[in-house]
Amino acid sequence: MFPDLRAFIDRLQQDDDLAVIEAPVDARLEIAEIHRRVIAAGGPALLFRNVRGAAFPLVTNLFGSARRAALAFGDRPHALIRRVAELAETLLPPSAGKLWAARDVLGPLLKVGVRPRARGPVTEVVTTDVELGSLPALTCWPQDGGPFITLPLVYTEPPVRLRSPQAPRHGHNLGIYRLHVYDARTTGMHWQIGKGGGFHYAMAEARGEALPVTAFLGGPPALVLAAVAPLPENVPELLLGSLIAGQRLDVVRGYGPHPLIANAEFALQGEVRAGERHPEGPFGDHYGYYSLRHDYPVFRVAKMAHRHEAIYPATVVGKPRQEDFYIGDLLQELLSPLFPLVMPAVRALWSYGETGYHSLAAAIVRERYKREAMVSAFRILGEGQLALTKFLLVTDQTVDLRDFRATLTHLLARTRPETDVYVFANLSMDTLDYTGPSVNEGSKGVWLALGDPVRELPRVFSAAEVPAGVTRVHVFCPGCLVVGGPSRPVEPGFASRIASHPAFGQWLLLIVTEEPDRVAASAMNFLWATFTRFEPAADMMAAKMHVVRNHVSYTPPMVIDARLKPGFPEELFSDPDTASLVTRRWREYFAHRHVEMGDAERAHLDPPLTVA
Repeated sequence: MFPDLRAFIDRLQQDDDLAVIEAPVDARLEIAEIHRRVIAAGGPALLFRNVRGAAFPLVTNLFGSARRAALAFGDRPHALIRRVAELAETLLPPSAGKLWAARDVLGPLLKVGVRPRARGPVTEVVTTDVELGSLPALTCWPQDGGPFITLPLVYTEPPVRLRSPQAPRHGHNLGIYRLHVYDARTTGMHWQIGKGGGFHYAMAEARGEALPVTAFLGGPPALVLAAVAPLPENVPELLLGSLIAGQRLDVVRGYGPHPLIANAEFALQGEVRAGERHPEGPFGDHYGYYSLRHDYPVFRVAKMAHRHEAIYPATVVGKPRQEDFYIGDLLQELLSPLFPLVMPAVRALWSYGETGYHSLAAAIVRERYKREAMVSAFRILGEGQLALTKFLLVTDQTVDLRDFRATLTHLLARTRPETDVYVFANLSMDTLDYTGPSVNEGSKGVWLALGDPVRELPRVFSAAEVPAGVTRVHVFCPGCLVVGGPSRPVEPGFASRIASHPAFGQWLLLIVTEEPDRVAASAMNFLWATFTRFEPAADMMAAKMHVVRNHVSYTPPMVIDARLKPGFPEELFSDPDTASLVTRRWREYFAHRHVEMGDAERAHLDPPLTVA
């Protein structure tokens, strides 16, 4: 495995999967526009040698293809986790013979953790004269509130009176939380609800203490995967990073209470003070919209350590599919053998990256007695970051969950909406999801589809007459229509009005949108435009709804109103002037090799959505 960022970059260069750009470029909008076009074309990682106003080169798109993501983290974690899952079933009760047969796993597990070193590359340069402006922090979208550090590995420990600088404490947290650069020494600290670093800060703040924080940039690629993994609280990410890397992680004594990752490119050391908040954002986020300006804690950087000729890593997020999509899908594949261990009745689980992952997931479960599927649904919705899932589809029959059209068709053929749809209101929501009544608040839905099919699904829409206001109707899959209509401000009640119209009486599900042609064009469009824009408690309706034993019974067709709500954050689009600049300069950037120029908008959706 790769011991640091440079070893991975060297390998990409050997594989001709790295483009080195010597031309001067701007960290404000220009680099992000280049990145988006390259990832849209399935292009290489990008090393920018000459970033205007910055003291360091920048590398991006490191994990922006399935091949590079798999290369970064290797086959070893997959094999090891599958083997661990096997042993969980066969090793108990233990015996000498079983333990000996498991030596291929037990040996490597004994070698994970950290290894203290006297010195390491990250401390080659240490300064208290911090100047964050020397970093090539990116401004990715035209309405972003400023430059952001987008790939920091933020390390915290639970606040205690005595700390050892020699090794990480049990219960430490390593997470990727964006850092909005305010000035030379301060940034925002984007701790959303449910994040481990935020829990540590809440504990420190309750004691009236500042929380020490160290943000690493670069280091072993395994740490990136560990930092985004949905681990249970208090399971140490450095342990998983070591397991992925296949060796102990070297750490050195820091200039504060935390050890430093020896092979990191940068380490920013400082604190987040109790009670201090500052407006953070806006920021073009991975849901495909801007996350808006809100007050967040402030990270005060006291020291900056870095390697000689350090390389600054960054990523760009936006509408799918971006770099985080490939990491997220690989992570799901990696952890899938463990799902049955922590959730025994769950046979398969998939979260859809096209929806930002948290907006929609689907599961195959065991149904050994009536409604056991809901037990599994509650387990999923209570497990780590899966608790942020907004809508969950559940079946007990085999289907390829990654094929969304097939999964939705499978569900519609088996469900009885009168009894199988559950909506839970007044719950917490993902901070980045603005479909609810206020930030961090909203609802969740579970839709069951159990047993054998109970109906034949219509496949062709042939109604002679449609309701007034319907602009277009498309069949997305058997049983499901995409229905075009006026925007919400023009007619807020349009979705509920069409639910009982006879033209749609044979259909199980209607998706209402302002742009039916584009939403129905692909599964990616459908997933993104539907599930990032609706909230179950507010935007699901049916031909008839009535309460039976305090359960809302839905008489089909079901309707999801996926039209944009008034006041919803703006969709992400490139700055036109920057797009023109990048088009003109393309050959200059890639003077030494040919790199395709993908359409930056088609990188997000195919074809792109442009809602008036």
